[in-house]
Amino acid sequence: MSRSTTRFTGKSVLVTGGGSGIGRAVALAFAREGARVAVAGRTASALAETVALIEQDGGTAVALVGSVSDSADAARLVRETVEQLGALDIAINNAGVLGGIAPIADVAEEEWRRVIDINLNGTWYAMKHQIAHQRANGGGAIVNIASNLGTHVRLPNLGAYAVSKAAVATLTRSAARDHIADGVRINMVSPGPVDTSMSSRPGENAADKADRMKGDVPVGRAGAVEEVAAAVLHLASEESAFTVGADLVLDGGITA
Repeated sequence: MSRSTTRFTGKSVLVTGGGSGIGRAVALAFAREGARVAVAGRTASALAETVALIEQDGGTAVALVGSVSDSADAARLVRETVEQLGALDIAINNAGVLGGIAPIADVAEEEWRRVIDINLNGTWYAMKHQIAHQRANGGGAIVNIASNLGTHVRLPNLGAYAVSKAAVATLTRSAARDHIADGVRINMVSPGPVDTSMSSRPGENAADKADRMKGDVPVGRAGAVEEVAAAVLHLASEESAFTVGADLVLDGGITA
C-alpha cells in the first residue's frame, strides 16, 4: 500500500506493543503517512515482522526490544528512539495484557500485580520518560490506548483488566492537565472489542466470534485494527491541536 498522505513527514514516533494487533496497525499507519517509526515490545521476532512490513511499503522503522513495566527499560526505549530516529515527536502507549480473568476475589495476587504492572505502571513509566524528553525538546503528542472496559463498562470476570484500564484513563487525563503547559498534548483512545486475539474467547473460531459480535455490538461486528489506528493518528496530528485529555471511545455503540 502506498502512503496516503504526508501528514507525519519528518516526525519520529514510538509505538509500544508494536509487534502485533493494534500496535502494528498504528505503526504501519504512521509510516504510510511519512513518519519514522520505532516499534517496541518484548518479542524480537514480532517486532521484526512489523519493521519488515513497513520497509516493504517504503517506510522507515526500527525495532526496540524492551518492557515498559520496567522503568529503566522504558527510559531506554525513549533514549534509543531519539538516538536512532533523531527525535521523539509522538508516542503511542499501546503495550498491554488481558489477564486476571476471574471474579475479583478469586484473582491470584501475582496475576493482579502482573496486569497492573504492565497496563498501568507500564503506561506511567513510559509516559514519565516520554514527557521528560518532550518537554525538554519543544513538546510533542502522546496517545494512550485505554479501553471501553473500566471507565465506560464492566463485564464479569474482567475486573483486573477493567481496573487497570480505568486507571490508565485517569492517568491520561491527569497528565494531560499537568503537562499541556509544557507543550505535551496527551489524549487516549478507548476501543471496545477489536478483531484481535485479545477479543476472542478460548476455543472460539472466527465464525463463532463473528456471530457473537452480532449480538454483543450494536454495529454488528468487532472493530478493525485499522479503524483504531485512524483514530490514534487523528489525535496525534495537528488536526487535534485543541484536543487535550480527550477519551475517544471506539466500541461500535456499546456505550452509546
